[in-house]
Amino acid sequence: MKLGHLLEAIPEHDLDGDKDIEITGIAYDSRKVAEGYLFVAIKGHSQDGHAFLNEAVRRGAAAIVAEKFEGFHAGIQKVRVPDSRDALSKLSVKFYDDPCRNLELIGITGTSGKTSITYLIESIVAVAGGVPGVIGTINSRFKGNVWPSSVTTPESLDLMRTIREMADSGVTHVIMEVSSHALDQGRISGCPFSVGVFTNITRDHLDYHHTVEEYFDAKSLLFRGLIKDRHGRKGIAVINMDDPKGKVLCSMTKNDVIAYGLGKDCDISAVDIITDRYGLNATLKTPKGDMKVLSSLIGEIYVYNILAATAAAIALGIDIDRIAEGIEGLKGVPGRLESVANGRGLTIIVDYSHKPDALIKAQETLRPLTAGRLITVFGCGGDRDRGKRPEMGQAAGERSDIVFITSDNPRTEDPISIIDQIEEGIKKTVASRLEWTDGKGIKEPCYFIEPDRRRAIEKAVSIAGEKDIILIAGKGHEDYQIVGKEKRFFDDRHEAAMAAC
Repeated sequence: MKLGHLLEAIPEHDLDGDKDIEITGIAYDSRKVAEGYLFVAIKGHSQDGHAFLNEAVRRGAAAIVAEKFEGFHAGIQKVRVPDSRDALSKLSVKFYDDPCRNLELIGITGTSGKTSITYLIESIVAVAGGVPGVIGTINSRFKGNVWPSSVTTPESLDLMRTIREMADSGVTHVIMEVSSHALDQGRISGCPFSVGVFTNITRDHLDYHHTVEEYFDAKSLLFRGLIKDRHGRKGIAVINMDDPKGKVLCSMTKNDVIAYGLGKDCDISAVDIITDRYGLNATLKTPKGDMKVLSSLIGEIYVYNILAATAAAIALGIDIDRIAEGIEGLKGVPGRLESVANGRGLTIIVDYSHKPDALIKAQETLRPLTAGRLITVFGCGGDRDRGKRPEMGQAAGERSDIVFITSDNPRTEDPISIIDQIEEGIKKTVASRLEWTDGKGIKEPCYFIEPDRRRAIEKAVSIAGEKDIILIAGKGHEDYQIVGKEKRFFDDRHEAAMAAC
């Protein structure tokens, strides 16, 4: 593509050079620049692309887009812009020939539930005859192609490349988890969403956003920015009205709203809910009529996810019979209240709950299903929000019978220091700290400290009986543990199964 044609996407620019040169690709990481590329220098969380202009030229960049060129005198095309991140988004849409224009885009944001909702909508769309593609925390996937995700929502260039691949393969619906980071950084500004879904807001990512209000403000951008979709229609906002921020969000959007929840003023709600260790069933009340749903997903939290997916599907015009069929067809979500098959027949649940609210909900989901004791194994990630650690310790101690505090992904922090901060919270509960012997016969609330996550899981399994439930929280679908800067294979599901063989 000619540089001049590409620059039509960003009217506000100053070109110093030849607009007729051919651009063979775009990169925002200097290490990925190849001959004939356009390098866009963006400011990241830890690195600034403006420091790598010479490296980009050395690797073959034919042109550079940047906010400043101080001290840079290479004889190539220079494009000065006021906001290089915004420029990257618009250039990506242009370079990949507006890949969203013939697709239905569904964006899900909120603290919890995003991943599960993408799986539900994916199943519903497939049953309804569509071809779904998903971009999310666990992976991106379409038509049998699957690759793991490094972030929830990719940078705009990677996002447009992925959507172009999906569109070219015949995908009709792209279902996307939209993170607060992506919204704050404008990664999805080139995405005309047909439907935006809001799940909830609780404490998360305060190492980035600093306050819950700033975090919510970032999330709200999806609904304040819903624009006309490929049919020229305004996007529809699907909002959880049982969350305290639901009504606030309704007042902030200019779009039509489908409200869901268990409260009385919701367009889509659920009654006659029955949950057990094997799943749930309920009757959903919708504007299109009542629908019976049967699901192997565990717990009332999944009722909310099912309501959100149903509301999104109705916004897309999908028949309620197909919606019910799609819900029933989904047998599980990786690392989200996922049951682990094991040789002893124990009830072992692995969940991605790595935030206080998510841990609370996981425990409150499992508590009514527990005939014996609820045993929780968890830790907190290093180099992340430290304030949530004592909150999670308190949450675990208040809602579990036995807790094993262990390591999560300590990264570059001292695991013992992280555990000490968690312990400050659990000390506020009635749970008492015990030293490990064999742990059997415990009847009073207590907790153990075991920094080795494998040993913590083994110990929890060793004391569990058939009436107990073991919740292994924090890592969910992850198949690694980050210690220092090293990523090691570690899968809670594998470790639990091995411990209970």
